Amino acid sequence: MTAAPSQPQGTSRRELPKRVDVLVVGAGISGIGAAHRILEADPGVDLAIVEAREATGGTWDLFRYPGVRSDSDMFTLSFPFRPWQGRKSIADGGDIRDYVRATATEGGLDELTHTGCRVVELDWSTDAQEWVVQVDTATGRREVRARWVHLGSGYYDYEQAHDPGFVGVEDFRGTVVHPQFWPEDLDHTGKRVVVIGSGATAVTVVPAMAQTAAHVTMLQRTPSYVFTQPGVDPFVQLLRKRLSPQRVQSLTRIKNLGLQTFLYELSRKQPRAANAIVLGQARAFLPKEVVEEHFTPPYDVWDQRLCAVPDGDLYATIRRGAADVVTGHIDRFVPEGVRLTDGRVLEADIVVTATGLRLQLLGGATLSVDGEPVAQERSYAYRGLMLAGVPNLTMTVGYVNASWTLRADLVSRYVARLLVHLRDHGLGVAVPVAPDGMTAGPILDLTSGYVQRVVSAFPKVGDRAPWTMPQNYLKDKIAFGRADVTEDMFFAPLGAKGVTLPSGAQAPAQLPLPGSSSNVDGSVGDVVEVPAAGAAEATETPASVAAGVESPR
Repeated sequence: MTAAPSQPQGTSRRELPKRVDVLVVGAGISGIGAAHRILEADPGVDLAIVEAREATGGTWDLFRYPGVRSDSDMFTLSFPFRPWQGRKSIADGGDIRDYVRATATEGGLDELTHTGCRVVELDWSTDAQEWVVQVDTATGRREVRARWVHLGSGYYDYEQAHDPGFVGVEDFRGTVVHPQFWPEDLDHTGKRVVVIGSGATAVTVVPAMAQTAAHVTMLQRTPSYVFTQPGVDPFVQLLRKRLSPQRVQSLTRIKNLGLQTFLYELSRKQPRAANAIVLGQARAFLPKEVVEEHFTPPYDVWDQRLCAVPDGDLYATIRRGAADVVTGHIDRFVPEGVRLTDGRVLEADIVVTATGLRLQLLGGATLSVDGEPVAQERSYAYRGLMLAGVPNLTMTVGYVNASWTLRADLVSRYVARLLVHLRDHGLGVAVPVAPDGMTAGPILDLTSGYVQRVVSAFPKVGDRAPWTMPQNYLKDKIAFGRADVTEDMFFAPLGAKGVTLPSGAQAPAQLPLPGSSSNVDGSVGDVVEVPAAGAAEATETPASVAAGVESPR
């Protein structure tokens, strides 16, 4: 069930350059897409990619839990410049990893990639007009100087998952494992399994493990909405008989984006109608009382990320009795399993803690400008891709309500256009300047616990363009296409000395939690238990220790 390891791309043996025009951090979907667009716009750019892990592919190489797959359709998750030609619309993780690597190989990006190179510090020098980047490698600390840095490292911690602080884990006689650190030798055949959680990972793991486990229980504190999509899209199969891969990609994107946008916008304007659509799907698979107890959350659709399952496989697994759902609060672990606050004990041989991710920005690296640390929580995000007051640095932040790649590609194309503007106008510095008077909002506007635990430590968005970040691809596509790269930007000529960077408005460090959350009810795992500043702490989780596995390095 676990994806087999494949050969990584890039090399940590190739000598890291001492100086480059552009340094791209991360060799997953975000980094590979950004590097492609930057070189597409200016093939003469001296560019290098560094990847902290020993393998490329990002998330899709890291995750190896049973059934790992996309939670978005591949015709919006794949690169627009390289159409997805796999059969499955909801694709397996290994296939996505191979697709990302093949894209890098075709574009020659694997030859520019250095694996095993973790960026730990970035310090901007205004006088030198370059970033001094400290990189940890297997042979020690290295320094790379770059005129521009693009961070395609995502927004969560690859080394540490969220630890809800369950009591009594050490008393449990079985095995505890977190999906982010899945042991290759874990055999669940014939075992009793309890999966704690009801998010995208849990709804994937449960039907996959249930194929060979004795029984699987999905234990959730609060129900989640689950939306079923076709694993193999019949619309795509029909189009492929007549049209080119690029045309199939384009038309399927239009269709899928239309459906996604409709449901999201409906959830914002008429939440009861959107809820009824999703719950109607569930009732087509399961008895009404099961849906009401376990799949009807106390919040609206898209207040938290909507879980997608192919062909209703989770529902089908429950219906045939291979899995069940229990909704309740955990009291503690006991030798035979997990005891709930109502006294029930769920017996288990294996407990999977699908309790969420730990978010972090910039891949965990520290950031400073002319030696002064940047307070990210006080920074406004310019177009959701730059930080106010921070020169020559961009980052990829995708959508929370649609495929990550949709916004990632818009960001990459914008960055490429901005770099060409600097080249054509002889400029060496570009820094966004936040205007006064803006009302701040969260850069990730979800009530999910994994977001609310750290959202105050992240940069903020404003209430006016270009400081907003709408969760709407169609609006973004128009806005990015028309965007003036000089708006609210300060530029300095290439090689200029004695430049003073302007100061702009600062965002408030704390914001009210967005919406209403099911994660602040006083039970283990509440968002209030983990302060925002703790999101980047590097400590081993009890789940990884109990499972006998180490976080990947």
